[in-house]
Amino acid sequence: MDHAIIETKRTILREFREDDYQAVFEFGSNKEVNKYTGDIILESPQHAKEIIKNVWLSDYQKYAYGRWAVYYKPDNKIIGFAGLKYLPEVKETDIGFRFLPEYWGKGIATEVSIEIIKYGFEKLKLTKIIGIAMPENIASCKVLEKIGLKFEKTDSYDGDNGNYK
Repeated sequence: MDHAIIETKRTILREFREDDYQAVFEFGSNKEVNKYTGDIILESPQHAKEIIKNVWLSDYQKYAYGRWAVYYKPDNKIIGFAGLKYLPEVKETDIGFRFLPEYWGKGIATEVSIEIIKYGFEKLKLTKIIGIAMPENIASCKVLEKIGLKFEKTDSYDGDNGNYK
């Protein structure tokens, strides 16, 4: 296992590598996973490779952080992503998470997000972290509340025009 950025009881968060493309394709091509994201559905493993290289690896280089692979220890597999993303459009850092449906409702998003918030403030010395979720995505909104984020406003956000976050 590569160097863990964050480790919890059940998970290891680490930077994505290009050879993670099959796992990325598995959750990135799932319509249920991406229902409330506004992101495009990945259409091929090659598309997943491009996302890893052009989005996540690029973010690590530019900002020294990004979305990380979430390796679920009990099942010995990558089940999605979680982490921080700098959004230049709004000049803010966003916390986000996305998992395969069979891992929903198990407290994994809350478990990793608590540690991500700590990491952001303590290690990266960030002064503010935001969470963006569609109001109809009740589960994600509840996670954001559980980790201490407060509702600020309802607004539109185009992000990076449908590119994978």
